[in-house]
Amino acid sequence: MTKSVTRPPQHLVTDFDIYDPANAGAVDRYNELIGDLAARGPVVYSTAHGGHWIVTGYEEAHSVLRDTATFSSYPNNLYDAGDGKFIPVELDPPEHTAYRQVLLPLFSPTRMRALEPEIRTTVNRLIDGFAARGSAEFISEFAHQLPATVFLKLMGWPVEDAELFSEATHVNMFGKPGLTEEENVAVRQEAAQQMFGYFANVVADRRARNDHDDITTRIINTPLPTADGTRALTDEELCRMFLLLLIAGLHTVQGSLAWSVMHLSGRSDERQRLIDDPNLLPQAVEEMLRIEAAVSAGRRVMRDVEVGGVHMKAGDQLIVSLGAVNRDTREFDQPGAVRIDRSPNRHLAFGAGPHRCIGSHLARIEMSVTLEELHRRIPDYRVETTKPTISQATQIRGVLQLPIVFTPEAV
Repeated sequence: MTKSVTRPPQHLVTDFDIYDPANAGAVDRYNELIGDLAARGPVVYSTAHGGHWIVTGYEEAHSVLRDTATFSSYPNNLYDAGDGKFIPVELDPPEHTAYRQVLLPLFSPTRMRALEPEIRTTVNRLIDGFAARGSAEFISEFAHQLPATVFLKLMGWPVEDAELFSEATHVNMFGKPGLTEEENVAVRQEAAQQMFGYFANVVADRRARNDHDDITTRIINTPLPTADGTRALTDEELCRMFLLLLIAGLHTVQGSLAWSVMHLSGRSDERQRLIDDPNLLPQAVEEMLRIEAAVSAGRRVMRDVEVGGVHMKAGDQLIVSLGAVNRDTREFDQPGAVRIDRSPNRHLAFGAGPHRCIGSHLARIEMSVTLEELHRRIPDYRVETTKPTISQATQIRGVLQLPIVFTPEAV
């Protein structure tokens, strides 16, 4: 747990806890909460978790995310979820730069676009499983399965181990219901250690055989740039990189797919525009990313500084609420409205600066193909209001259950 020693004026103080399950609820409930925070000011102060700042302003977020000398990315979480640093997201330049150089070419736009035919095949195979039924639990039957299948195949990890990965990463991020804060710190770290053990076996196998041509093998075999030349990545570094990639590859896309369905489900006119003109899909995807950014990125203040009119001291902890940032009225016109043709749309759903998400190209393709195929095959999908929609509150928000109904596809 982190400590922050500086408190702002009382009107900027809140007890908002991003991990509180009561703050999950429906999408509209969460958006109201972060909207209320943003209305207080571009930076507010929460008393939760020993005290920390919450950045809600667009310009302020840009400043924080780009200034790595003043705002360190370690710790990124209010909880120590990984029993150590996640690599490379919790490293600062110049150390971070070397690891980033290893990963960036492997997730380039060209490499990700080459996956589109296989992604489309997977999307349609999953839709086949429920299209004729007229109903589905969208998370378990689609939004979880798609990114899990695509990502595990990309990494060369067994697809049949998807549930093991999902359970461990879920506990690592969210803990377990009913436990105290201290108990959840322990179970989060235990889950991380479980995955580290799994990845250690993967690394040992790849090093022994070296007969795979997947991203895992390429990462293992890519030398890490150093001041003196290059060196091989250690097993521990590899395990920490793989855990971060796993969390990012599975959970953020799952939420973005669910929120897209939820928002378009209640906006038949906008959805019909997409059906009539698929060329609007790229803009629609950007708007879905803007309106429901999943991540609140953590930073630690390294020197006394003023941000958004408040004074922060070295050692203070903060989180940047990208969902609130993407609703800043100084940057976005009517930010609470969904506009599938919004332009410009300079959202920060993938962050900014050196730590901007390397998986953004893959996420966009998965979302675009999904919306195209859903609108082609079950275009009148809608959220089933008689059954519960379950969300998850954390620094990486998620949707755990989303029942939908639609006109069954003719067989």
